[in-house]
Amino acid sequence: MGIYFGTDGFRGIYGEVISPSIAYKVGNSLGGLCNKGKIIIGRDTRRSGSLLALSFACGIMSHGVDVVDVGIVPTPVIAYLTKKLAFDFGVVISASHNPKNYNGIKIFDCNGFKLSEDTEAEIERKILYSSEIGYDKVGRFSARPQLLKHYKNEILKNCSSLAGMKIVLDLANGASYSIAKELFVKLGAKVHVLNNGKNGKKINVKCGALYPEVLSSAVKTFGADMGFSFDGDADRIIACDEKGNILDGDDILFILANSTHPASVVGTSMTNKGLEMALLSSGINLLRADVGDKYVVEMMKSKNSFLGGEPSGHIINFKFSTTGDGVLTALTIACIAKKENKPLSKLLTFKHYPQIMINVDVVDKYRILNSDVLASKILECQKLFGQNGRVLVRASGTENKIRVMCEHKNKKIATKWASLLAEQIKEIENKNFI
Repeated sequence: MGIYFGTDGFRGIYGEVISPSIAYKVGNSLGGLCNKGKIIIGRDTRRSGSLLALSFACGIMSHGVDVVDVGIVPTPVIAYLTKKLAFDFGVVISASHNPKNYNGIKIFDCNGFKLSEDTEAEIERKILYSSEIGYDKVGRFSARPQLLKHYKNEILKNCSSLAGMKIVLDLANGASYSIAKELFVKLGAKVHVLNNGKNGKKINVKCGALYPEVLSSAVKTFGADMGFSFDGDADRIIACDEKGNILDGDDILFILANSTHPASVVGTSMTNKGLEMALLSSGINLLRADVGDKYVVEMMKSKNSFLGGEPSGHIINFKFSTTGDGVLTALTIACIAKKENKPLSKLLTFKHYPQIMINVDVVDKYRILNSDVLASKILECQKLFGQNGRVLVRASGTENKIRVMCEHKNKKIATKWASLLAEQIKEIENKNFI
């Protein structure tokens, strides 16, 4: 990670971390990397989105590069259009699942993949040296929301009829506010929509993928077959079966893997052990990448695997997309249930291992992680768990915390050892600073 870019683009609180002037500089830097001289841009519903998109576009155009603005669209739409229509880069102004006062910049390369860390570093270097092109070479700006039809047509081409199905969609007052319902309805489903505002005032506010209990309640109220919750830019998804049971990304990966039968599936260090064992029983290997959908994609490419995702709901299927796509994933799950003629609850036949997580506040997380005493305690836990569980102790990427995660078939054992490891960390911390 660099000065500006993190694991998923560049984001932060508007007016503090991200501003029009910063957006201009990042755009100007990106313009210097273009070959064809054209960039496509979209955004979610946040109030700051238009200003940041225009500022970013000005930076690009000042470097002699044309900008095509598609308007408010889900992030995967930009990834798809970038590759299909041969743009140099695709840009999304969004802070994904973060609160409404945040915003950010996500960038895709010409093949629809998120930028490599090397390219991000090059952009950061160029930010210090913004440059302007002569007036006769300034780039042009055009608004072309009609380009969304290419994505819609591709999705519909790969989905079957959903006639007779009743589905609830929680759109998080975000980028999927119109397209998700439209596609489900075109495929014949009866749709109940929650939180479909488009003014950005309530994006992710007690709704969407971070609040799946809202969806669960609505599915039971409407007697629906299933439901889907998106985040602000609709690149991730949480599902709900007909009984109101919430399905996370691991559950979704299991359903998709059972339908597509890949040789391997890529998850992360947070992917539940229960999914790993369930896939193994079907002859499917689970490969683990670092946390972050960018790293999932990198491993998918290096290991020649077409399916991967995170428990948080980023699901990537290379047969149809180059990034997490909530709308596509939701439609795919509904189509599988329709084809199998089974309720969604019957498609999920594995149980999660109980997972206990404890966050411990520390002053120097890396010193503690390098402690021989902690390493010894972790090894003791791993030996005890064997094949029945898993332990993960890691530093938070954004806070002065160490995150302890224990999984075990027996919840009491997982709880006991998560507490023991947390106490060990506190003891080391106290000894260091007495």
